[in-house]
Amino acid sequence: MTASPRRRAQPGERRAEILTAARGVFAERGYRGASLAAVAERVGLTQQGVLHYFPSKDALLIEVLRQRDQDKSTVPHEPAGLHDVERLVAFNATQPGIVQSFTVLSAESVTDNHPAKPFFVERYRGVRARIAEAIRDELGDELPAGLTAEGAASLLIAVMDGLQVQWLLSPDELDMAPLVGQFVALLRGPSR
Repeated sequence: MTASPRRRAQPGERRAEILTAARGVFAERGYRGASLAAVAERVGLTQQGVLHYFPSKDALLIEVLRQRDQDKSTVPHEPAGLHDVERLVAFNATQPGIVQSFTVLSAESVTDNHPAKPFFVERYRGVRARIAEAIRDELGDELPAGLTAEGAASLLIAVMDGLQVQWLLSPDELDMAPLVGQFVALLRGPSR
């Protein structure tokens, strides 16, 4: 019995396959340790085949990051309020590969001339502003210990990112969503 020939992927399908493979390679090796050849091998293409869809490794990286934020199966929505934060963190816990690639790339982007640095600078700036607005809408301007909404937003993001690292290292030892919920309860204070 002979094997049937593999169906030729449509350009959109092939592009999606490349992005999925790249996300995995970036998660495992970081940007600097990843190669187009490794991505190509995962999808059964040559390096030149990947370059047909993405003109450079930098362009591929930026598209992986954009896709992560736009794909509703990986990020159902940005939190509209503090009540959504715990739900978003619980959802992220079902996406370990995406969390790993995002964590690796965001940490690596702080190095000199990293192509993802502008993406993460803008992303964190926007997330901080949206969370600060949600905090201000729900809790007002008087937070525990004189904390500002902007400071609380930065701390909440730091808690979420830090928990993701700990969870990736030891997933059976902590449950991120309840811990984030407890931190939000601290922000609300005893009277809320």
